[in-house]
Amino acid sequence: METLNLSVRVNANDKKSFEQFCDSVGMNVSTAINMFIKAVLREQKLPFEVRSKTFDDTVYEKLQQAESEMSNASKRYSKEEILESMNKMIG
Repeated sequence: METLNLSVRVNANDKKSFEQFCDSVGMNVSTAINMFIKAVLREQKLPFEVRSKTFDDTVYEKLQQAESEMSNASKRYSKEEILESMNKMIG
């Protein structure tokens, strides 16, 4: 089977870290990249999830932030104030 070279540009720090990882698991970068390519071709998908931040993720983060602020504040909020604040965030 014919083999060809594949050139890609990566961040210098990422390249160094990736080389160190590959070395730590007993393979070289070429082997790791070939494993990735074979997995993509075999599964016909990327071997990991690729997604953007969803609306639900954003709301969840905002709720966590609000909960943290509430637990650190001396003021207590009413249910109505909380719902009003949530509606402003998503709305």
